[in-house]
Amino acid sequence: MAVPEPAFTIGMEEEYLLVDKVTRDLATDPPAEMMKEAQSRLEGQVAPEFLRAQIEVGTRVCNNVQEARRELARLRRGIAEVADNYGLAPIAASTHPFAVWYQQKHTDKERYDALTKEMQAAARRLLICGMHVHVGIADNDLRIDLLNQFAYFLPHLLALSCSSPFWEGQNTGLKSYRLTVFDALPRTGLPERFASYREYERHLEIMKDAGILDDPTKIWWDMRLSARYPTLESRITDICTRLDDAVALAAMTVCILSMLWRLRRNNQRWREYANMLIMENRWRAMRYSFDEGLVDFGKGKVVPHDQMLDELIELIHEDAVSRDCVREIESLRGILSRGTSAHRQVAVFEKAKSDGASHREALNAVVDFLIAETQLGI
Repeated sequence: MAVPEPAFTIGMEEEYLLVDKVTRDLATDPPAEMMKEAQSRLEGQVAPEFLRAQIEVGTRVCNNVQEARRELARLRRGIAEVADNYGLAPIAASTHPFAVWYQQKHTDKERYDALTKEMQAAARRLLICGMHVHVGIADNDLRIDLLNQFAYFLPHLLALSCSSPFWEGQNTGLKSYRLTVFDALPRTGLPERFASYREYERHLEIMKDAGILDDPTKIWWDMRLSARYPTLESRITDICTRLDDAVALAAMTVCILSMLWRLRRNNQRWREYANMLIMENRWRAMRYSFDEGLVDFGKGKVVPHDQMLDELIELIHEDAVSRDCVREIESLRGILSRGTSAHRQVAVFEKAKSDGASHREALNAVVDFLIAETQLGI
C-alpha cells in the first residue's frame, strides 16, 4: 500500500546561553522572575534547560519555512527583550567563549537531577547548545526509511552551522567543539539503521527491559525519531548565530527529506553508506566546517564544499520550488562567502588581539559580536 505524502511541517527548537551584559560571562543563576516573565510573554514556548545559564525556545508547528522564520524571530526577540530587563542577553552560540563548565549550576528538575547522577562529569560538562529541526512525517516505517537515508547528509548540515570554536577561553582549533562534549554521553552520534519501525521498537524494548533506558527521549542521536511528535528530528547542528542561517538550514533539512520521499515515490532511493564513512565527514565538519571539503563517497575523493553545495542545491531545487523556499536554499551560499559563526568568532578575536586587546578583552569582543548577531533580523 502506498504511503501518503508526508505533511513536511516544520518545528524548530533553539537553546541560548544567557550572558551578563557587563561582565560578558554567563549568568550562572539568572533571576527566577526572568523565566516566569519569558514564559508568560511567549505563551509557554520557552523552557529552562539543563543549566540555569541556558534557555530553550520552541516554535509552533509551521506549515512552511516563512512561517518558521516569523516564529523564530518572534521568540528570539521576546527572549532578548525580557533578558534585557535583567541586564542579560541571549547568545545563539553552541559554546561560550570563556565560561567554565564546573562553575555552572544545573536546573533543579527531576530529569536533570537524574541525568547528573547517572552521567556524572559527562553531564556536568554539557555547557553546550544546539538547534533541532522537526519535520512532520506521520508514518512510522517511512520515518525509519528516511532516517536511514538522511544520515549521509548530516555532516553537510553540521559544516554550515558551526558556532563553537572556543572552550574555556581557548581557540580549540575545531569549528564545532560542541560535539566533542556531547559525544561523551551514550546513545549519541550517527543514528542506527533499522529495517522497520517494529525492529526499532524491539531494540528499545531490550534496553527498557534491561533497565538502562526508561525514556526514548534519552536517545540523543544526530537525527532521531521524536518520541513526542510524529516527526524526524535533526539534532546534529550547532545553533546558528544568525537567524537567516538557522532558517536556511531548516529549509535544507525539509527539502532533503522531500527529495528522498520523491525518490521513493519513483521507486528509487539514496544509497546508504556505512557509518564508518559518514563519521569521517562528520569529523571533517567538526574540525574544518566547510574549509577542507567533504568526501564524496561515490567519487572516492574529497570535494570542495562550494562544489558539493552547488550539487546539493541542484539536487533539491525541485523540492525548494514546491516548498516555496528557493530563496532560503540559495542563501546557503552566503554562509560560504562570509563564514559560519565559528569563522567569524575567530576573526573577531584575532582582530581584537591584533589591535592590542588583551586575551580577555578579545574574548569579550567575541561575546559582544554574538549578542549583536543573535538579534540580527529579529
